[in-house]
Amino acid sequence: MPAPPPDDPSLLARAAGGDEGAWRCVVASYAPRVFALVRSRCRDDDLAEEITQAVFVTMAEKLGAGGYDERGRFEAWLFRIAMNRFRDHARKAKRQASPVDPVTLDAGADTRPGPTDGADRPADLARLREALGTLSEADREIVHLRHHAGLTFKQIAEVLQEPLGTLLARHHRALAKLRKVLGEPDEHPNAEHAS
Repeated sequence: MPAPPPDDPSLLARAAGGDEGAWRCVVASYAPRVFALVRSRCRDDDLAEEITQAVFVTMAEKLGAGGYDERGRFEAWLFRIAMNRFRDHARKAKRQASPVDPVTLDAGADTRPGPTDGADRPADLARLREALGTLSEADREIVHLRHHAGLTFKQIAEVLQEPLGTLLARHHRALAKLRKVLGEPDEHPNAEHAS
């Protein structure tokens, strides 16, 4: 018998009841995507891991206390928790000054190697981060939820509690702006003819 999907109500009920196997299944299914979303926002592995853990603690508390009542929309609910935890951290960080090592100041951009070993990867990442910085916070959020968390547009609409059509249009405009900033050709030069 195949394993149930990680958002299966019976699996979630077993996880809420303390079934370790059910918890492992839920965490294994969602932790990498939650981590990727948070890491894309903060660009700090340790902080992303800390926030990801906080997301799953919150999820466990809410499931255990019967605080999850959005049947059939678990994924959107979980990623809404992730976005809220990230925003909480960002607000807290804005209120606190953090010391910066002088060597770090001189080093400039993050040049750690990524999963590919292309020679121009650090430069490409720096260009992409700079281009993302030209987007509004709301548009960056949509891009991160779609391309790092892997959510569908319907799920993003649930997470952000915004109309689906609005999100689709903003995502399209955000990608077009990124292409322009990066000097790449638009995928749809005759956008008015696209269906």
